[in-house]
Amino acid sequence: MPAYAPAMAHSKAKPKAVFRCRSCGGVQFKWMGKCPDCGTWDALEEEQSSKGASRDRQKGLVEGWHSGPDAATAESPQALPIPDIPAEIDDSTRLRCGLSELDRVLGGGLVAGSAVLVGGEPGIGKSTLMLQLAGGLARAASRVLYVSSEESAQQVRLRAERLAVDNLKNLLVLADTNLNRIVEQARKALPDALVIDSIQMVYRGDMDSPPGTITQLRRCASDLVYLAKASGIAVVMVGHVTKDGQLAGPRLLEHVVDAVVSFEGDRTHAHRVVRATKNRFGTTLEVGLFEMTGTGLQERDAGLLIEARGDPRPGSVICPVMTGTRAMMVELQALTATGFLGAAKRKASGIDASRLAMLVAILEQHAGLRLADRDLFASAVGGVRVTEPAADLALLLAIAGAERRKSIGPTTCALAEVGLGGEIRATTHLEQRLREAARRGFTRAIIAREPDGKPPKLDIQNIELVPTREVAHALEELT
Repeated sequence: MPAYAPAMAHSKAKPKAVFRCRSCGGVQFKWMGKCPDCGTWDALEEEQSSKGASRDRQKGLVEGWHSGPDAATAESPQALPIPDIPAEIDDSTRLRCGLSELDRVLGGGLVAGSAVLVGGEPGIGKSTLMLQLAGGLARAASRVLYVSSEESAQQVRLRAERLAVDNLKNLLVLADTNLNRIVEQARKALPDALVIDSIQMVYRGDMDSPPGTITQLRRCASDLVYLAKASGIAVVMVGHVTKDGQLAGPRLLEHVVDAVVSFEGDRTHAHRVVRATKNRFGTTLEVGLFEMTGTGLQERDAGLLIEARGDPRPGSVICPVMTGTRAMMVELQALTATGFLGAAKRKASGIDASRLAMLVAILEQHAGLRLADRDLFASAVGGVRVTEPAADLALLLAIAGAERRKSIGPTTCALAEVGLGGEIRATTHLEQRLREAARRGFTRAIIAREPDGKPPKLDIQNIELVPTREVAHALEELT
């Protein structure tokens, strides 16, 4: 018995292995092929937990921030009635990014103490956008700490010179991946905004898991969110996306941050679209439009600059689409090709596939078009996603025009909702859409007829209204 005593005395408690779902964050005590909480397959990843480990490591980071000269003034939060809570968030307290399109998506700018997660495909221009954001904040007299975990400081300087943000004294650059050192530099610099590019490479030294794992991502992101709330620093984190276009890592990251911004576009095209899929300080309806150039991202505050053209094309119709608070002219295209009955393809890019299938059924039922054995491809040009019903009529005319090899006039646009009975219904914000169309040089607009048969009372000149009530009547515009 004594021979085994030393071994027992020096034995240590083994870390307990648990399995956490990267989709919902649920914890299981054994590996399973499917998460029992959310039903996602192959989403459980192993992580080590020790009984002696702290249950709230984020709390240590927050307390450490207040351990300086301001520790005496730091007070625990108190419960207050809603009328006694100060309204600290308004347009005057937001940090302007210097990019009006990005400010529009964020609701007017960055909010002090907020955490923003920015995602996008590799090579789409996330680092360019973040450096221009940091430069815009620095020009507005805000102090910014730009942390690059994937590139060296010299590489960041080369990009800064190309973007003309290399002479800003308020823009500090740090090339590091250790979260403790990043927080220490933030404590010394006391920036107004902290940009992390990217969160996948940041790690905590007291954890055994490598950077990019679900454990490191969840812990580092939570620590940065706690840091933002404790210090009042606006934290912007760049995240990678999977092959499906979803943000990599657990969905917990999207829940803990205040805003999730998606940076979209095709690397083979210059257009870029910024949209917010979550925003606690603004709307998620706004989109920002950019164009990638040799000197960085250029704003396209006037939309995609679609003008009335002089050459009609079958299968192409322009529609004024509302994106947040503004109207934007979007080109909808359709193409039909020979297919097989029972196996016809229906492919959509930037358009709701369910709505596309509905319009195909309406054309077959109420317009006499035979599309059951025709492959159909439809897209919204420029990387814009069109989901509102006001684009139904334009998409329907594009499909019918592609099949019949006919087109509408080059200065004609269409906007209306199409019902399952083949009726054409009116849409909202009609005057604002038509004003944008007239400004772009369009002279005719196909719209829904009013119930009383009278044209709508609109104070718009230089544009002819073509009211219609049925799908068959609207197809007469194809020539």
